[in-house]
Amino acid sequence: MALPHNVGSVDKTIRLVAGLLLAAFGIFGAGLSSTVGIIALVVGAVLVVTGVVNFCPIFKILGISSVKAQ
Repeated sequence: MALPHNVGSVDKTIRLVAGLLLAAFGIFGAGLSSTVGIIALVVGAVLVVTGVVNFCPIFKILGISSVKAQ
């Protein structure tokens, strides 16, 4: 079962860039031994996954979509 897309191309790009930056900060900046590092890594990973699959569960709950109407 395919998930309906609710993440548009601009939103996807922002999620991927921000997610990768947060994950890198979590790993290299704050360190995985700190709470801040772990939180940054988890949030970054969630952003990357939602960007890759073009679906955000929070958008679904709130009835939001950043996909342009065709």
